[in-house]
Amino acid sequence: MRSLTILAICLLFSIVSNAQTHVVHGVLTSFNKYPVANIEVMAKKSKATTQSDSLGNFSIVCKEKDVIKIKPETFKMVSRNVGKNTDTLRINLVFMDSKKNRDLAVGYGYMKKEDITFAADHMQQENNEYCNFNNIYELLKGKFPGVQVDGATGNYRVFVRGTQSINASNEVLFIVDGSPSGSVSSLSPCNIKSIDVIKDGMTSMYGTRGANGVILIETKRGN
Repeated sequence: MRSLTILAICLLFSIVSNAQTHVVHGVLTSFNKYPVANIEVMAKKSKATTQSDSLGNFSIVCKEKDVIKIKPETFKMVSRNVGKNTDTLRINLVFMDSKKNRDLAVGYGYMKKEDITFAADHMQQENNEYCNFNNIYELLKGKFPGVQVDGATGNYRVFVRGTQSINASNEVLFIVDGSPSGSVSSLSPCNIKSIDVIKDGMTSMYGTRGANGVILIETKRGN
């Protein structure tokens, strides 16, 4: 009887332990399109590691509240939180473009030479490199020195340096495709055609709401 009790307890602990881990499937891309192969993917809590295949796919065992970390050469480091309901992840790696990194990426088998050359040149010429940014706030910080972004994910505040009004808020006014917008969080950098930052006397046409500066955004859909 005692042996049966011990066996039952062991089985219970085994079931509980297995319930605390699950497999997360993911895909790695760059330039929001091209698969990235041979990239090491690590789970911080489970200590598991794996590599992306030729299509950028990977599967890894994670624990609850785990963190997936990716530290590839030629790309920016990425961390993703894994919840108990996280089953799939799509991660777009930001390529740090340079001749050395292009050669390394090809040499390591991360991407094809023709894909890197076309994608990097296309982004620079057609999209002003906007697709290299994960969200619009990173884009504003990275490409527009006069713009200040404070806060964390889901609670960003944007200011234009050198402007300040007597209003309670000093946040900038966003105009998207000709209309005022209360939030731009859902805008994908790849869907943005142009961004203009306006301050000082040029904002008078927008009234008191534009006193703290105006950011004009034209999307590709707004053409």
